[in-house]
Amino acid sequence: MTESVDAVVVGAGVIGLAIARRLALAGREVIVLERNDAIGSETSARNSEVIHAGIYNPPGFLKSTLCVAGRRMLYRYCADHGVPHARLGKLIVAVTHDEIPALTKLKERGEANGVDDLTWVSADAAMALEPRLVCAAAVLSPSTGIIDGHQLMLALQGDLEAAGGVVVLNAPVESGQVGNDGIALAVGGPGVGEGSQLRIHCRTVINSAGLGASDLARALKGLPPRSAAPVFLAKGNYFSLAGKAPFSRLVYPMPVPGGTGTHMTLDLAGRARFGPDVEWIEGIGYAVDPRRGDSFYADIRRYWPDLPDGALAPDYAGIRPKLGPAGSPIIDFRIEGPAQHGVPGLVNLFGIESPGLTSCFAIGEHVAGLLEEDVTMPIRAGGAA
Repeated sequence: MTESVDAVVVGAGVIGLAIARRLALAGREVIVLERNDAIGSETSARNSEVIHAGIYNPPGFLKSTLCVAGRRMLYRYCADHGVPHARLGKLIVAVTHDEIPALTKLKERGEANGVDDLTWVSADAAMALEPRLVCAAAVLSPSTGIIDGHQLMLALQGDLEAAGGVVVLNAPVESGQVGNDGIALAVGGPGVGEGSQLRIHCRTVINSAGLGASDLARALKGLPPRSAAPVFLAKGNYFSLAGKAPFSRLVYPMPVPGGTGTHMTLDLAGRARFGPDVEWIEGIGYAVDPRRGDSFYADIRRYWPDLPDGALAPDYAGIRPKLGPAGSPIIDFRIEGPAQHGVPGLVNLFGIESPGLTSCFAIGEHVAGLLEEDVTMPIRAGGAA
């Protein structure tokens, strides 16, 4: 069985849905193929649900430019569409005087990225804002907030479907073939019929498969093998707090290799959770080892000494698709169109971790731009040499 469609987006996480919505609103025929039985059930459902300001990544990185632009777009969308969110603000804290130079550099980095509302806060002022906090200095980021990520994805799906797009669940893309007249995808799973396979011929394919993006790229015959990015899995475990949250804002310690440190975030009901840590793993698995909480206590008590014994309980875990192994420097998003890999109509998205949720609308615009650049490129089988 073969069908033809203008554009296929693989992956119904927040990024895939934002891209699909953008293409559908531009008048394109769009189908989203999702291997799971629900939208946003992997990385998009297992993160801190923070709207980031754009502080942590180097100037010029897509992670920086798309975060700053996307944050403004996201707040506007939430206000216009009734998506639950709260602009709570965040304190990034130097716990000791030795950490103040690094905090100063972090503030400078954020300002170089275009974050124009960061404020240096003395220890006394920070502890006046949050009386249970202990620190030597802090930076206040008033643009940081929290969001109901699932409600955001439902809103994106609603917009997509209102514009004529379709989301198909239980429909894993098993392989593909680059041809002279487009890309053919082989789709299996119960979404197309148990034991059967559907071939979809399309002009455009957006590989937004998250943790499976590299596997999908390797399964596309005609895409140069070197175009499939390596992926390294960094699990992040979260622990919930029993009792009332100690702070009214998000509180982040200084970043650690591979992550932003064991910080405290709030959900929209005011419940506190701590995490994520960084646990390098070989395969997908989301169970939280309660023993990892031992290190959480020490990390959290650096800035909240009054954390009671036994107050933390294992909550949930997410997995970051890293593009380098443990010890690597910060690596940018890889969002690659035909100019990078030579296959017209194809955009691959690799390593979309934080701040991906914040950046989702800006990523949609960026991908649409790559496709617009592609319209004059001749289609040829096999991609680049």
